[in-house]
Amino acid sequence: MLSIGLMSWLNKKIVDPLLHIVRRGAEPKQLAFSAALGMTLGLFPICGVTVFLCGLAIALLGSSCHAPSLMLANFVATPIELSLVVPFLRFGEVISGGPHFPLTSDALKKVLTGQASRELLLSVVHALLGWFVASPLILGGLYTVFLPLFKYLVRKFSVVPASPKKPLHPLSPHPHNDIKLKIRDM
Repeated sequence: MLSIGLMSWLNKKIVDPLLHIVRRGAEPKQLAFSAALGMTLGLFPICGVTVFLCGLAIALLGSSCHAPSLMLANFVATPIELSLVVPFLRFGEVISGGPHFPLTSDALKKVLTGQASRELLLSVVHALLGWFVASPLILGGLYTVFLPLFKYLVRKFSVVPASPKKPLHPLSPHPHNDIKLKIRDM
């Protein structure tokens, strides 16, 4: 019963919007870049900031990115974001050579009572550093994976031409032939 509900939710929240995006005929490169950027920004190690970052990216990039696919990828990245906070933290600690932030129940108690403010702030800076260093690699890797995927999906599911320069069904095999309409006076 749980798996049926989960599949229904996945179809409604992820698969159906993705198919709607693909059927609208956007360019595969734009879709791949936007999805990769949305996932990369969605992995930002401070929870709640990713939607703002995606909105900022959409505003700055304008028509260079596909806003719905960027936001969908950001939504998909949310559970992954939560699981990567600690790896980004540890990566940032390695890069900076900073102290190791303990992830123990005592450390959590200090955080909740306000006694670990400096250590907590330093750990957030380390997590951000880890994300900043890893994000270009994540973006490039995701784009490399998404581009052939979106080429396939657009070719398979698109109902409109991918580009106005490439008609889906050419009217004539010879581009110099024009269709002429005969109009009859009544």
